Amino acid sequence: MSQALDILSNRFGYQSFRFQQQEIIETLISGQDALVLMPTGGGKSVCYQIPAIARKGVGIVISPLIALMQDQVDALEQNGVKATFLNSTQTNAQQQQVRQQLIDSTIDLLYVAPERAMTEDFLQLLGQCEIALFAIDEAHCVSQWGHDFRRDYQNLYRLHDLFPEVPRIALTATADQRTRFEIEQQLNLQQARKFVHSFDRPNIFYQISEGQNNRQRLWNFISRKHAQDSGIVYCLSRKQVESTADWLVSKGRTALPYHAGLDKQIRADNQRQFLQQENVIIVATIAFGMGIDKPDVRFVAHLNLPKNIESYYQETGRAGRDGQPANAWLAYGLQDIITLRQMSQDSDASESHKRNLHHKLEAMLGLCEQTRCRRQTILNYFDEAMDKPCGHCDNCVSPPQTWDATEASRMALSCVYRTGQRFGVNYLIDVLLGKVHSRISQNGHDRVSTFGIGTSLSSAEWHSIYRQLIALGYIRSDAESHGAIQLTSHCKALLKGDETLLLRKVAEKAEAEKTAHGKTSKSRVRIADQPLFDALREQRRLLAEKQGVPPFVILHDKTLQELSLHRPTSAAQLQTISGIGARKLELYGSEILDIIARFPLDQTLDNNLTNTVNETLQLFLQNNRPEQIAELRELSINTIYNHLSAAIELDLVKLEDVIPLNKSETEQLIYAIELAQGEEVFRMKNVYESLQEKYDYSILNCVKASMGVD
Repeated sequence: MSQALDILSNRFGYQSFRFQQQEIIETLISGQDALVLMPTGGGKSVCYQIPAIARKGVGIVISPLIALMQDQVDALEQNGVKATFLNSTQTNAQQQQVRQQLIDSTIDLLYVAPERAMTEDFLQLLGQCEIALFAIDEAHCVSQWGHDFRRDYQNLYRLHDLFPEVPRIALTATADQRTRFEIEQQLNLQQARKFVHSFDRPNIFYQISEGQNNRQRLWNFISRKHAQDSGIVYCLSRKQVESTADWLVSKGRTALPYHAGLDKQIRADNQRQFLQQENVIIVATIAFGMGIDKPDVRFVAHLNLPKNIESYYQETGRAGRDGQPANAWLAYGLQDIITLRQMSQDSDASESHKRNLHHKLEAMLGLCEQTRCRRQTILNYFDEAMDKPCGHCDNCVSPPQTWDATEASRMALSCVYRTGQRFGVNYLIDVLLGKVHSRISQNGHDRVSTFGIGTSLSSAEWHSIYRQLIALGYIRSDAESHGAIQLTSHCKALLKGDETLLLRKVAEKAEAEKTAHGKTSKSRVRIADQPLFDALREQRRLLAEKQGVPPFVILHDKTLQELSLHRPTSAAQLQTISGIGARKLELYGSEILDIIARFPLDQTLDNNLTNTVNETLQLFLQNNRPEQIAELRELSINTIYNHLSAAIELDLVKLEDVIPLNKSETEQLIYAIELAQGEEVFRMKNVYESLQEKYDYSILNCVKASMGVD
């Protein structure tokens, strides 16, 4: 295993393996097959790249993503790994050159699409080569029940028949029990060693909200939490993709559309811009995302309900691949439920396939409507148990309230019945609220018993009730009747009074906004290190631009953060930084050391205080008064004084520079605090009252901090 560790350190710049990487690599090097389920960002690629380098011959990587092969090869070449691809973007001369490299074993890895891999021409070519291994990436594409089914994957079992001595590894980031079984069967991997890592992505905060005006709520989310971050916004339709991208541009963000209906070159250009530039938002249908290796995507937002939990998990998993904090935000409404159910019902699939789609959609709805921990539900779907709530999702942070909606639900159901099961939700709500307009009058529905009986609830609350009743199966939307709401047999017990029903309360707007604002993404770099970090990022941008590769291919943000924090001063110290191997040291080492030397550490800010305290301290050292800092940072003056008291305690600033007191006043406060400290239990309240409540607690805390006592 020392050879594998040497490759990990020298080529990839890491000193130890993560998760089950070591066991997987040992399995392949020894010639055995492996089936690997590991979350996005877990380091799947290394599991086949290192064995391909260590074994004789060329590693053949089968990937469905022709558009991303160049980026994958670029990243490997930056680490000194000899890799290339064979696909339709190359000229005949280029393809012939790759073929010769394969025959001569002058490369370590070759990327091909499944369509090419199983052609007779390519199989004959493989027969002339020494093959190190076969890596089947995105293996869930083999499942006809899955959300990314690719028929060509089902022929990949032939690789084992034709090359029985060559080890194979199949990898995926998402697969439920049924999909795993199908991967084993279709790829003939029943005897392979199974490696199933936890599906948990603890760095992702899950937030799901129901309601109306999703687009404005999306903007509130982005502007508050991710004003300068890269992210992905998923939409259900191509039209919505383009209108949302245009709308975000009108708000001042760089936003690009991506869907299958766009010209191929436009799609490629937009994808390249997203990968190579920072602070770009891509607005896309589900056609975008598989294999995207951009590590610093800070958020993934859904403007519509995904079709199933697998899709939701895989799409949200594209955020925070670098392990840093990220957000998964989803907004959905009544129309999403109606549309997706109708799409699955109207498909040309077999009845069994339709039933499977229906069950998967119901599981997704359950995730949205539930009141328990989101993460526990997601992991449970993939047959993984989490003992305790995660504490890192919206339901954990702000537990939703429920209410006894039995009577209101009966009103809603009765209104459907009294109006003949021929109308949509908005019409039914107008009847319940007693709104008089020509259509209601013409239909005589201003005379039914349910007219005006729902005025105790708002329109938004009635929308929530109808949405939840549809999600729970009490009513359905009939597409053939233009979306008319109809009763199902499931509602009988509720209407008869044999059943009670608890539903989620509609979140108050102010409370929802407060929750969202309270989870802003934190800076991952100390204030003291920010100038150096910014300089390193700028140099990385210039290098990436010059080489025509994404910035993260040069160095990940996490590597820049380590460089900024540890500030190595020699090549030997640089090699201890994660992500800097021998090749990158050779390429960029001297430039990195030069930049570090130009940005010496501000000793005042090199402390153990939090970033928010140091931000206040930095502004104070720039001759801003506490009142000015409070205004600049939109914080209370008491909070600013509390920050400064922490700096006073560490002798970073002087008390007399912070508080507006003369010498006699300061001595009076010190004396009062000393008297209180002589008591059995020290209470600042006693000090506050002994001084006739003349001085705020924040001022008293600053004085106490200057005394150097607990």
